[in-house]
Amino acid sequence: MLDMAVIYLAAAIIAVPIAKRLGLGSVLGYLLAGILIGPFLLGLVGDQTEVMHFAEFGVVMMLFLVGLELQPSRLWKLRLSILGLGGLQLLLTSAIIFVLCNQVLALAWQTSLALGLMLALSSTAIVLQTLAEKGWIKQAAGQNAFSVLLFQDIAVIPILALLPLLAFQAQPADAGVNHNLLAAFPVWAQVGISLLVIAGIILAGKYVSAPLFRYIAATHLREIFTLFALLLVIAIALIMQKIGLSPALGTFLAGVVLAESEFRHELEVDIEPFKGLLLGLFFITVGASIDFPLLLDKLTLVLSLVLGLILIKALVLWLLARVFGLQGNQLWLFTLALAQGGEFAFVLLSLTNKLQILTAEQGSLATLVVAVSMLCAPLLLLAYEHGLAKSYRGAQSYDAPEDIEATKSVIIAGYGRFGQIVGRLLAAQDYHLSILDQSPTQIDLLRRFGNKVFYGDAARRELLEAAGAREAQLLVIAIDDADKTLDIIQLAKQHYPQLKIVARAIDRRHAYQIMQLGVDSFKRETFDSAVNLGVEALQLLGNDSASAQRAGRLFSEHDEQSLAILANLWGDDQSYGVAVKQRIEDLKQVLNRDKAQQDKLHACHKSEQA
Repeated sequence: MLDMAVIYLAAAIIAVPIAKRLGLGSVLGYLLAGILIGPFLLGLVGDQTEVMHFAEFGVVMMLFLVGLELQPSRLWKLRLSILGLGGLQLLLTSAIIFVLCNQVLALAWQTSLALGLMLALSSTAIVLQTLAEKGWIKQAAGQNAFSVLLFQDIAVIPILALLPLLAFQAQPADAGVNHNLLAAFPVWAQVGISLLVIAGIILAGKYVSAPLFRYIAATHLREIFTLFALLLVIAIALIMQKIGLSPALGTFLAGVVLAESEFRHELEVDIEPFKGLLLGLFFITVGASIDFPLLLDKLTLVLSLVLGLILIKALVLWLLARVFGLQGNQLWLFTLALAQGGEFAFVLLSLTNKLQILTAEQGSLATLVVAVSMLCAPLLLLAYEHGLAKSYRGAQSYDAPEDIEATKSVIIAGYGRFGQIVGRLLAAQDYHLSILDQSPTQIDLLRRFGNKVFYGDAARRELLEAAGAREAQLLVIAIDDADKTLDIIQLAKQHYPQLKIVARAIDRRHAYQIMQLGVDSFKRETFDSAVNLGVEALQLLGNDSASAQRAGRLFSEHDEQSLAILANLWGDDQSYGVAVKQRIEDLKQVLNRDKAQQDKLHACHKSEQA
């Protein structure tokens, strides 16, 4: 067992960083690691069935964490996309695949229906992992993709109940996954008990979990809290499995209920590492389970079926995305994200084989099509990221230079949370602003509230000049793109030397780069607020307000001096590391010396009063 663990871990450690460096993403890295160690290449691991059953628990944990991010109010807002978009996707895709299998491939209607239902499902694990990794999960396409996946996960339950009815002949009681604690009960009783169990999970999460979490937290033992978090997820998954329902659905509901809990963040932190490890293992097993001899033997057929599956799903998704109002790059992101088979298809395929709805050859072929389509999923999103997404950004029409209002006072590039604070302060002092921003959604929102903001890239000279760069006094760069900030500074320095420049620095490294370009002033976006919070922390720890404020001021002054010193050493790792340690020691001495002086003054003041 230990040798298997070493193989899996080593494969992941080697393949995933390489895939990330090549811009392929971690999911594709795990899949490639599985292919590499699988029985059809290096042969380091054998049959993946048992391992996959264990690794599928990563999907369960992932849905628990997804649920933690969704307050019930937010889930209610998604009801239209969950039921409408998700329901139509499953219905239309299943219907098209059913007709093609039954009429074109001349398969029995039972086989065709089973294949339609299985192949209509997409990969929750791959899609959510990749969308979160790329930062797309909060976009409109990401939210709608999540809604579709959630409906699919729920739909697995009735599909599991339906499949035994499609069997060509009666099966023994233990033929499928519906062999559970409720199997002896009539259908109405099974439904009623299942609903009661789900209600019990919701009520327990709402009213019982909080006291238990407080009791566990009172021990101040982090490992006990982690054990309890794991017990919670595993117990709910086990209960749902025992009554024949989806463990993923149960843990998702529990996550939603606990989304408003005071312990939500601790749960996320504790579960996240286990989720990541198990999902990685799941992707490796998918890669290792690809049957390459069958793939090579029927290469043309398999590739045709994979291409057909992706095209059918993409067509349905594209049409539904248009109906539900997705446009531009969001339409294509939604379409490409879900155009693959899913991990639940493997569960359903296992049941269809036992029920003899599919022949052994049909089952192997369907498994191969699903696995290869899942392998293609990260590639489709990669194509979107480096192709369609960039082309849509390039095709977006900026405001024409003649439409941009010029100013002789201040140009602000970027009007998000940082730029708006600067802009409001300057506008309150009656300075005329010309504001450029590159986010269409942000501009729509600002214009809705009466702000005059222009859609333009300040790194383009014609747009910067149209905003008044030749006559303006000041350029404020408040965008959150570090490289773009440097481009704008260089452009302004080269063509508008009279223009004073103040800039937002993303972090310390970015601050060094800005200093080297010679801007008039800059501020690190979180520095002042962090120092102010540190001052308040000192006061809460018992320091008086004056000494806390003085410590904050000394820290800020010392850090500003350190920036100037360390900026010249940036790039020389050895010298920089030595200088950083020296500056830390200097800061301690400065604060200790000031504290000693204040204590001395305080003692003198007391003696004078005496």
